[in-house]
Amino acid sequence: MGQWLERNIIEPGKLPLLLALTAFVLTFVITRIITRLIRAGKGPFGNVTAGSVHIHHVVPGVILTVIGGFGSVAGGGHGFGSYFSAVLFGVGTGLVLDEFALILHLDDVYWSEAGRKSVEMVALTAALVGLLLFGFAPFGVNDLSQDELQNRAGALTGIAVNFGFALIALSKGKVRLAVFGVIIPLVALVGSLRLARPGSPWAKRFYRRRHRARAKSLLRAYHHDRRWVRPARALQDWLGGKPDPPKPLQRTN
Repeated sequence: MGQWLERNIIEPGKLPLLLALTAFVLTFVITRIITRLIRAGKGPFGNVTAGSVHIHHVVPGVILTVIGGFGSVAGGGHGFGSYFSAVLFGVGTGLVLDEFALILHLDDVYWSEAGRKSVEMVALTAALVGLLLFGFAPFGVNDLSQDELQNRAGALTGIAVNFGFALIALSKGKVRLAVFGVIIPLVALVGSLRLARPGSPWAKRFYRRRHRARAKSLLRAYHHDRRWVRPARALQDWLGGKPDPPKPLQRTN
């Protein structure tokens, strides 16, 4: 394990990326635990306010992201300063993306249905950074043998092809398959081969004149959603917390 870490993480200069990813994931998990405790009225935690203004954790997240980003660039990727800056950057990014939906909607939608976009964005970011981290890059590693170069070139080619399958799956409206397919190759391949969901860019482009394909896509999407919508929502609720029920519409005279 130590030799693998030295060869594939430290020597290519990926240690700051590993520290940032670890801090990012841990920050998201800890933040969700704290916010759910605050929501339930348990524990010593509470919302931070300045007068009547609720200070969302995206605010310190932005500050830490800026400090960590500039610190990492200034440190050149080596030394304690760069490693510490990478941790700050990961923590800041975790706080920012945990409230991605708030930034997108410019509204406090953290516990609403729209707030699920934050969890999906965190999962996508972690998957892409993990792919970048654990993809064996042939550059930055000294004294590679010919076999190692060939193996790494093959691995990079496989990653590029798999990423192409993930992009196809994404264009077909299969966001979750695309996200997990970035890490698991067969998932991306399956997502790229299946029918596109109605309304997806792929369906609008290629099913416009194919009436049978469009009808089959609608039928398959209906059966898929009927079968998997409850388990998927249960998983999302477990990861990010169950959203508040929508507020009833008020009647106006």
